[in-house]
Amino acid sequence: MPELVDGLDSKSSAFGHVGSSPTAPTAVMNTYSRFPLTLVRGSGCWVWDQKGRRYLDAVAGIATCSLGHSDRSMRRTLNRQLNRLQHVSNLYRIQEQEDLARWLVNHSCGDSVFFCNSGAEANEAAIKLARKHGHTRRNIDRPVILTAASSFHGRTLAAVTATGQPKYHRGFEPIVEGFDHFPFNDFEAFKDLFQRHESNGPSVAAILIEPLQGEGGVIPGDPDFFKKLRHLCNESNILLILDEVQVGMGRSGSWWGYEQLGIKPDAFTLAKGLGGGHAIGALVVQDHADVFEPGDHASTFGGNPFACRAGLTVACEIERRNLLQNIQDRGQQLCTGLNQLVQRYPQLLDGVRGWGLLQGLVLKASTAVTAPQLASAALDHELLLVAAGPAVLRMVPPLVIGSREVRQLLKRLDATLATVS
Repeated sequence: MPELVDGLDSKSSAFGHVGSSPTAPTAVMNTYSRFPLTLVRGSGCWVWDQKGRRYLDAVAGIATCSLGHSDRSMRRTLNRQLNRLQHVSNLYRIQEQEDLARWLVNHSCGDSVFFCNSGAEANEAAIKLARKHGHTRRNIDRPVILTAASSFHGRTLAAVTATGQPKYHRGFEPIVEGFDHFPFNDFEAFKDLFQRHESNGPSVAAILIEPLQGEGGVIPGDPDFFKKLRHLCNESNILLILDEVQVGMGRSGSWWGYEQLGIKPDAFTLAKGLGGGHAIGALVVQDHADVFEPGDHASTFGGNPFACRAGLTVACEIERRNLLQNIQDRGQQLCTGLNQLVQRYPQLLDGVRGWGLLQGLVLKASTAVTAPQLASAALDHELLLVAAGPAVLRMVPPLVIGSREVRQLLKRLDATLATVS
């Protein structure tokens, strides 16, 4: 046993563990392919590594740090919350939870909210809701949930089965029964799959789908496709559940991705940007779809005072600073600049797609360069980017990014492209 000294073992110091350099041995399980970079400090859209180098952050914790790093309002309100109450469990009413739920209901099509800790947990709650709705409202013995190919819904076993990418299933068989997949934005293919499942009686409980596929390649939903899904669900008493984990809380330029599509879902899930970097997830449900009763679902940490205070701060600051307008303006600036890069590097780039401050730079199928390689090369130009599959480079900066920082992002990305091409 290592000798304990003032709560730290002899392999540690007050400033971090021995082995904190990118190449040193680690006690953390080997479940991530990490960049050779250790980040130690952040402010706004900028982060610093352990050597003092400053990077422009266009990842934001993967679309999570809505207000950027070390935001003054977050520091003030969360410090105040820590001095009051952090956690009490859901055995009792929690005022911060009530306040955040009321804000979400007042700003969306939902009527009530279940809180959890992550996007995967929010989607697990949605899956349970869909199954119970199928049992009680459509009298289905073995409900099926239809999801899209190339989707991503999380890493828990049911959520990863809902994810329409076989690479995430390998090694974890048998996957959970009760899911089937259709091509995104293809209503005729969806209708064929739906009719096959319904040919011998009610079978489909819900459709779980992203308004914009993030991990699948930054592919926006087609409004006509989603309107047809909405009509079919209305006719058949099937739930339409949207996974807003990546696009919700303003990232698309509107509060919710479904507003970009001209529809309203029966339920939708949130996480990532809701907490501004703190762990929280949510399932928002319309009254007619809420079949949960006490004991049906629960979470020890879900909706605790600290996490809900973080969510309330993000929500109120987006409103106070008029960040939805900033997202629209900076998103258009970024999109325009990315299209100029497509024209400058036609042998490498194929196009741009996305909404607001969720933009994807598409690589040509003929190029040997991959998006992960580009993200790695960008480190040399002090720029943090993230891939969305092998052929799309994703940009999801903090929602507070300014015009000057967008210009810096484009300049550093240009230098990266010049290097690899």
